[in-house]
Amino acid sequence: MKLRVGAALFGLGVLLLVFAAGLPFYVAPAVTKLPYDLEPTTSIAEAKDARFLKITATGSSVSIEVPQATLLSNVEVIPQPDDTKERLPKELKGDAVIWDVYQTVRRADNEDVVSQYSTELALYRISGAAAPWKDQWLNETGADETPVGNVSYSGQIYKFPFGTGKRDYQVFDRDLKRALPAKFTGTEKVKGVEAYRFEQRIENEALTTPESSLQTLIGKFAPGATSGQIVYSNTRTLWVDPVTGSYLNVREQQRKELRPNTGSPTVLLDADFNYTDETVSNSVKTAKDNRFKIGLISLWGPIAAGALGLLALVVGVWLVTRGNGGNARHRAAAAAAAPAADPAETRVDQEPVRDTETAGQPRTEAAGGPLTDEIPPASTNWKSEDPTVPTQRPAPGEVEQR
Repeated sequence: MKLRVGAALFGLGVLLLVFAAGLPFYVAPAVTKLPYDLEPTTSIAEAKDARFLKITATGSSVSIEVPQATLLSNVEVIPQPDDTKERLPKELKGDAVIWDVYQTVRRADNEDVVSQYSTELALYRISGAAAPWKDQWLNETGADETPVGNVSYSGQIYKFPFGTGKRDYQVFDRDLKRALPAKFTGTEKVKGVEAYRFEQRIENEALTTPESSLQTLIGKFAPGATSGQIVYSNTRTLWVDPVTGSYLNVREQQRKELRPNTGSPTVLLDADFNYTDETVSNSVKTAKDNRFKIGLISLWGPIAAGALGLLALVVGVWLVTRGNGGNARHRAAAAAAAPAADPAETRVDQEPVRDTETAGQPRTEAAGGPLTDEIPPASTNWKSEDPTVPTQRPAPGEVEQR
């Protein structure tokens, strides 16, 4: 019984050790990639007492103003697994996913839409960076038709790589339509989770603006000017979970100014957007759950499986060894306890030598030959001429004869 149990434990130990070795090399890479069936996510950022440009068209008249109110920015990410399977080119198959992203900025007091955009892009599954996909597009006007290929995404956009490092990354800016460096500035705790903080500074960058829109703004805010530009600044701070690369918190201090060639500049946007507390809590919870899965498969799972495998091997070998030793000792004890066998009589199975002497014939030698061990039978010839043969003592009253 011990031998069977020991052999089973030994086999289980080998299996667990193989499993422990395979987890970090074959299973862990699968969970450190963006899944095809990722659930849609929503993040909300709030900018209190923001100043923003509001253009309202009523019939043939256009109203332009810069009011002040609290703004809510809602960003929804919707993965597209079917499009990922069917529309990506073969060089991106298995390495990228397609996402649709929608953003709407509303006033918190009356829910009027201030701005909105939609986009479709491809992201690498491990790095989270934009993949070069010719069918990507960006719609900032809200029109039904979306011009395909009108944007070229690069760098990080909606997440950082799995296993984010303490270094600078290129982060895409939608207003400038290009990626700029976001510098690693340290680590901080976000609701108990360690996060890497990255900061991207954009200062006084001129935006590409259609001439018609620019002249409309100049006519409203700088009637004496003949030209001008919209200058954009933003300090973008990202708190990133280094394990999953997801955003735990985001802050964007945006500012846009109309700077005419003559006259004073006009502020078109001055908003400090921060993730709401609920969005931060949800982001932290999701990061913790994904951290646990990754840690279980890449670290704690192999450690536990390896420890159990070694334990099973040791116990299995011990049981097998003890089982063999126990059987040997049992056989030795049984042999010692058995009574000693009586020495058997030595028997010769050879036919005894018979006296074949007959009248007138000499006696033949025994079949065993002259060197036989058989003791010859006593002779019945009581009288002999051979003096060497002792004579029988006569009976009383009988005269001895010679």
